[in-house]
Amino acid sequence: MVENIRLNTSVNDQCINIASLAVQAMLYEASCNPSPGLVSRASSGAHRDMDYFTFLDSATTLINPLIHCSEAGFSPSTPQKIFTQIRQIGQLGEQQMFRKTLGVNTHKGMFFLLGVCCAAGGKAFYNGTHFSSLQSIIKDMTAGLVERELNSRYNEFKNANELSLTHGERLFLHHKVEGIRGEVQRGLPTVFDFSLGFYKRNRDLGKNQRLVQTLLAIMQHCEDTTILYRHSIDTLKEIQEKAKQIISIGGVKTSQGIKAIHEMDKDLSQRKISPGGSADLLGVTVFLDLLDDYMETAKTGKEDSLSHEG
Repeated sequence: MVENIRLNTSVNDQCINIASLAVQAMLYEASCNPSPGLVSRASSGAHRDMDYFTFLDSATTLINPLIHCSEAGFSPSTPQKIFTQIRQIGQLGEQQMFRKTLGVNTHKGMFFLLGVCCAAGGKAFYNGTHFSSLQSIIKDMTAGLVERELNSRYNEFKNANELSLTHGERLFLHHKVEGIRGEVQRGLPTVFDFSLGFYKRNRDLGKNQRLVQTLLAIMQHCEDTTILYRHSIDTLKEIQEKAKQIISIGGVKTSQGIKAIHEMDKDLSQRKISPGGSADLLGVTVFLDLLDDYMETAKTGKEDSLSHEG
């Protein structure tokens, strides 16, 4: 009978579960509203080439490569070999994303970060270590990344046609900003040392309020390369200061704060300012919170309906 069927345990089950949490986090990030300047279920924000459904399409396309990232981590390979492998997986995943979105970049940055985190989660499970090991695994995976891909190539960037450079390479050339590479090489300090704890402390809020509040908290500190690339350092500082002011008056917890968030959303949308880097870090924050709970559940053996570990 159906009630006597027991699902088999396997490495794939664990990796699928990790990847499904990553996609859940992507969908949460896209759904929160108001999210100043960003695409949400209520608005396309500062964007004219994408909407909420573009993000849903993109997120569901990325589950397969995220499973492969998790599987790459669940292995005896060294962290740096795992990182090399997931970069290759990432290239294929990006191609799938762009085919689905007709060339629109919805999740390139978040996919990179989540791919690294999924691989680190797989490695932690393989090693039998706890969630607290993830940051050091990520640092081991990405050691030397900034030197290899930015510092050592600075003269090459100066002599290159700028159109041939990626956004991250151009920002390093003009501003010496290490961007997403620097963030992962340092072990995602914005998330592990700040936003993850902030998100956990705000469990008492409703899901949407918690997401919006955490987004604003991240925007206070994030060296948002999306803003910096499309606008200027002055614009970035302006957005950071505005986010600080809103948090200081309570954010979603006060009527004054809620009004200020809506005003900021309107302003950023009209000026076509999108804090995409902060959105990426929000997605990673949500994922790591979900992964922390999942790993604790797996450790204690208390399975939920989606977990197949024995």
